[in-house]
Amino acid sequence: MAFGTLKYGIIGVGMMGREHLVNLHHLKDENVSVVAVADPHLPSQQQALKLAQSFNWPIQVFCCHKELLDSGVCDVVIVSTPNMTHYEILMDIISHPKPHHVLVEKPLCTTVAHCKQVIEAAKRRPDVLVQVGLEYRYMPPVAKLIDLVKGGVLGQVKMVSIREHRFPFLVKVNNWNRFNCNSGGTLVEKCCHFFDLMTLFAAANPVRVMASGAIDVNHKDEIYDGKVPDIMDNAYVIVEFENGSRGLLDLCMFAEGSKNEQEISVVGQIGKGEAFVPESIVRWGTRAEGRDGVKTLKAEDDRIKYDGLHHGSSYLEHLHFLSVVRAKGTQAPAVGLHDGLLSVAIGVAAQLSIEKGRFVTIEEVME
Repeated sequence: MAFGTLKYGIIGVGMMGREHLVNLHHLKDENVSVVAVADPHLPSQQQALKLAQSFNWPIQVFCCHKELLDSGVCDVVIVSTPNMTHYEILMDIISHPKPHHVLVEKPLCTTVAHCKQVIEAAKRRPDVLVQVGLEYRYMPPVAKLIDLVKGGVLGQVKMVSIREHRFPFLVKVNNWNRFNCNSGGTLVEKCCHFFDLMTLFAAANPVRVMASGAIDVNHKDEIYDGKVPDIMDNAYVIVEFENGSRGLLDLCMFAEGSKNEQEISVVGQIGKGEAFVPESIVRWGTRAEGRDGVKTLKAEDDRIKYDGLHHGSSYLEHLHFLSVVRAKGTQAPAVGLHDGLLSVAIGVAAQLSIEKGRFVTIEEVME
């Protein structure tokens, strides 16, 4: 079936916004084009314009998202602005007279209250699709592990363990990501990805969280406008789910000497599966077959035309979201607003648990 060109606008063209632009360029055979960008930061504007010109895409450049929305030139908008701006921008998009479908970068918002308000606003606009950019679901080894779990190969999931050992936070425009008040905190900003995966694997709602974490190594010698960064660089987080499943996050952001950035383990009643990124290896086996029966697979997806910053997951995310938009309301976004809310709620509960030194219920942060 032939489709007309779908016109995209990108709100926020810092590092991740330009990454979206390049991904969309690699989807040009799917009849998509970027026609506009909005960003108040002049250097980001200029870099995005240069990229678009290299792709032969004539784009309009706006200083703010409202100007882009009012121009009426876009069918779809990507929101890749700093976290603390998501709420206002999403509310403006959802309430705009012209419907724009939305892919919003994670986290959905920095607070549970703002996430819930966005969800309520979206309920009043059935003509607007909103997908949350929790793209780790699309990484080939993670996607294979998800398929194994959903296929019942491991049985009922009891334990999910996710280790992310990586490099420190990157430098962003005006260093906005150095402070909890802007990012929502490390366990919201970075770890919403992993809380989303835990919830997906557990196939149940989270009920309570216990965490321990601190800022021990990174950013302690940095000062911005007289303030020292307060974002944590390591943590352990335990999440309990209503069906009895448990999740564990082991986060360290001063572990550059790691072979894999993410190691994910899912253990069910009858088997265990593991995914390793960026090795892109998946291993799984059953209790009955034991160690000698463990299978190993190199996870690949031949649809990926651009690996980018996240091992092709952003490309696949766009490919799937495009199919949802073109389904014209007959298909729900793969990662919906409720998924975004839960991933933020677990992160907020974890941050509060560290502050209070106790278990925190999801009900408590939802209120």
